[in-house]
Amino acid sequence: VKITFLGTGTSQGVPVIGCSCAVCTSSSPFDKRLRVSMLLEIEGKNFVIDTGPDFRYQMLRAGVRRLDGILITHEHKDHVAGLDDVRAFNYHQKEAMNVYAHKRVHETLEREFHYAFAAFKYPGVPLINLNEIHNEPFSIGGLQVIPIEVMHYLLPVFGFRMNDFTYITDAKTISEAEKSKIAGSKVLVVNALQKEPHISHFTLDEAIAFAQEMGVERTLFTHISHRLGTHEDVNRALPAGIVLAYDGLSIEMT
Repeated sequence: VKITFLGTGTSQGVPVIGCSCAVCTSSSPFDKRLRVSMLLEIEGKNFVIDTGPDFRYQMLRAGVRRLDGILITHEHKDHVAGLDDVRAFNYHQKEAMNVYAHKRVHETLEREFHYAFAAFKYPGVPLINLNEIHNEPFSIGGLQVIPIEVMHYLLPVFGFRMNDFTYITDAKTISEAEKSKIAGSKVLVVNALQKEPHISHFTLDEAIAFAQEMGVERTLFTHISHRLGTHEDVNRALPAGIVLAYDGLSIEMT
């Protein structure tokens, strides 16, 4: 399994118009973050976690020519707004796109992209096949996926574990039962929004504490706000075994 970070930012993590902070004015490619998303390459098949507003450009930038399915963590716009652009894959692959998400997310997608689910579809609209997932294992491309329910303030959000890899975004609290699903992971990806307190996201210190509690070999932070600081400055201060992820970073997992 090859895992590539398509985006590591948030709607407050991409360069902000008029902002003169160190991140927004940085020339470092490590500080050029698109909205958070992940590409999974499994036995010749491609799957994406979340389709935010930058989805189309992320697919072009990563050279993805075929997409076999999409996993959605939750229904917020910075995670689903680009779903319309699956139409290009529909056209070339001559089939609907499989989307795996909680029923609550289905309802949002059916409302926000109503034209894709209408009884009469205008030619060229996205073709989407909704697959309902619950807080129990399911399979994509022959790989078992274990959902991990985390709380984004009051909203349940799914993280996903695949073999020794665990991906979590938009978490603020996680129950002990859900933490037990992470045990034994070798690589953990988790959100670290900013240093200041936030109602619905881990702060940097909270993310560090969570990573250390889980005891994984390697932790990468994602869903990063421009308020957190530059990639170089933050990385320099992180404990051993913990780093900031960056757009384009790839990891090979057995």
